[in-house]
Amino acid sequence: MAEKIFCDFLVIGGGAAGFFAAIRAAECSPGARVIILEKGREVLQKVKVSGGGRCNVTHACFDPRELVKHYPRGSKALLGPFSRFQPGDTVAWFEQRGVRLKAEEDGRMFPVTDSSQTIINCLQQSANKTGVQVLTGENVQQITPPKTAGGLWSVASQSGTIFQTKKLMVATGSSARIWQLLGELGHSIVPAVPSLFTFNVKGPRLTGLMGLSVPSATVRVLGEKLTATGPLLITHWGMSGPGILRLSAWGARILAEKKYNFDIEVSWLNYSADEMAEELGEAKLTFSKKLVASQNPFPTLPRRLWESLVAASGIASDLRWADLPKEKLRKLAIELGAGQYHVSGKSTFKEEFVTAGGIALDEVNFKTFESKIHPGLHFAGEVLDIDAITGGFNFQAAWTGGWLVGSAVGKNA
Repeated sequence: MAEKIFCDFLVIGGGAAGFFAAIRAAECSPGARVIILEKGREVLQKVKVSGGGRCNVTHACFDPRELVKHYPRGSKALLGPFSRFQPGDTVAWFEQRGVRLKAEEDGRMFPVTDSSQTIINCLQQSANKTGVQVLTGENVQQITPPKTAGGLWSVASQSGTIFQTKKLMVATGSSARIWQLLGELGHSIVPAVPSLFTFNVKGPRLTGLMGLSVPSATVRVLGEKLTATGPLLITHWGMSGPGILRLSAWGARILAEKKYNFDIEVSWLNYSADEMAEELGEAKLTFSKKLVASQNPFPTLPRRLWESLVAASGIASDLRWADLPKEKLRKLAIELGAGQYHVSGKSTFKEEFVTAGGIALDEVNFKTFESKIHPGLHFAGEVLDIDAITGGFNFQAAWTGGWLVGSAVGKNA
């Protein structure tokens, strides 16, 4: 006969949102039995790998109206929640538990230790202190709603254990199996597509330039109203960096429909082709006796990238600026300000994989992150159709959702 375990609050998913909710609920309702079920052997795996192992906890954006602008999906739904728990509250939460955060120039916030283990230790210690039980290796197979109002949820694990609970939270990210179970409960599931990915771009202009970057470039998807500006990194497979990742997030569904085959226009210095032509005209006068290929007039543009774009413009390596023909100058201006590249595929960061998709947002009450279909069922994190650009925003949505779920559940336990 299957073992039955009763609890006041059961969390499926041992990630950021799940831990935050469990800790908050236990703090709000001392003595309540709170359990986290985690499928894997380890909890908080995304926290561990985030930010290259430093954990990009949140972002130094403390105005909810500005904060929601970083969410391609979920911005409207999150405005109210962020008014109740925003990055400043996240910083305070961790500092109250002995973990100080720091903001970098781009607004990303990390623990001062620059180690994700600091965040993991804080969450695990807080869970332990409040009496939260964390059970790993618990692969959920079935979720059964209460038969009567006020009844118990039943969650069956592959281990044979049946967990019964008054309140249930699902915080499993983009788990296809859990999404299927939630669909069987009557929830609408928005299909998943990758949200943060880099562009596969081939061609001689980028060959051999792996590792080079520009501090700010503007990239536009041709034929669509999709444009993003930010640092751009050339990799062995094409283009990456915050600017590209931002574009991939905003264009997640459109680019999926294109099967990741599309054309982009790159302005390496955020100038249009016409503006670049004016800049190059001034350079022609200033550096008249210098060779075009060796005299790069733009300090933020890497020398080897300049040389590659000069060659792509059909400009000989021994041509002086004074002898640069008008049509060659125009070609170079286009390469710099409106160079076109074909994208033939994508590459994703498996450890930090983010998807667009999940529980349809109109089926959730965002005051408590509770299901409108099943009272007592809550969601937070990537299981919802919410995702953000890089920079700590996805974690902030998880902290906010978890805190509000825990607050609602804990006070009613």
